[in-house]
Amino acid sequence: MTDRAAPAPIDTDAVVIGAGPAGLFQAFQLGLQGLSIHIVDALPHAGGQCVQLYGDKPIYDVPGIPVCTGRELAALLLQQLAPIQPQWHLGTQVQALEVLADGRFLLSTSAGAQLRTRSVFIAAGVGAFVPRTLKIEGLEAHLGRQLHYHPADVDVAGGQQIVIHGGDEDAVAAVLRCAETHPTARITLLHRRDVFQAAPDLLARLQALRDSGRIDVVAAQINAIEEAAGRLTALQLTDPQGAPQRLALDQLWVYLGISPKLGPIADWGLALERKQLLVDTATFATSQPGIYAVGDINHYAGKRRLILCAFHEATLAAFAAAEWLSGAKVLLQYTTTSARLHSILGVEHPGAS
Repeated sequence: MTDRAAPAPIDTDAVVIGAGPAGLFQAFQLGLQGLSIHIVDALPHAGGQCVQLYGDKPIYDVPGIPVCTGRELAALLLQQLAPIQPQWHLGTQVQALEVLADGRFLLSTSAGAQLRTRSVFIAAGVGAFVPRTLKIEGLEAHLGRQLHYHPADVDVAGGQQIVIHGGDEDAVAAVLRCAETHPTARITLLHRRDVFQAAPDLLARLQALRDSGRIDVVAAQINAIEEAAGRLTALQLTDPQGAPQRLALDQLWVYLGISPKLGPIADWGLALERKQLLVDTATFATSQPGIYAVGDINHYAGKRRLILCAFHEATLAAFAAAEWLSGAKVLLQYTTTSARLHSILGVEHPGAS
């Protein structure tokens, strides 16, 4: 048997690493320059830490928006970005970056994609947000088959026993979603305490499912796993009173929160200071021509970690990249009056007949 051939590289003008506010606005500004864009993010949804950590908390310092939540800001940025039509690679990470002989870059993702690009924009915040994992001997061997971290969608056979492990809003929402989309599944919510952190309406729906017997809740810690014929069959637990328990299962979905990691970016040979990428503030280019960094991932004298500063950085980076790629000065045009920009955005130009 021969190994499966590597996928053919996908050619593009720009790859944006990170789909938080900085990355979304970066993609918008690149689109205004007429460049094709692919966006990669480790999370299964756009919005980055703004949605993951501040999804329902108010933000008061975005220009022109007196107040909005992180989730609302991400939704507005996605609405603004929609006419640009970037290609999305969510729930995946860029694992390797290679500088090609012709000056382009080849990016390899954890999903197996090969992106060949003329420019790279790193908008990874404080790093890629990756799920916190369970440190249980032998468990990792079941990853992707029976073990899933923060899954967006998993195939569930009728009558399967699904254990959802976690105590925050993501875990509660996953239970509610699983109960709705997989009506024959047997669902258990497992957490070290019978206390959950989530919005009141979600907690009320969770309680209704408990009262009806639709789901079970188990308060215990995982100590070990049981296996048979190469499959995960059960969890060995200890309850709050110290008594052992056994919980049979077909799938384990884990929601223990996420943590930022700089990851492979640290190995790309880019100049760093305290795990941040050094940039030229005229262009927001890194030490490697053609690679730019915006938002919390970069560092320069006077740097402020504010969303509005990231928007400014993304704008200058897009102009700088467009000039570097074309070898010519880019004419400043205004979205208010430019027929070209109106065409890109799909809006009617005031002078059109």
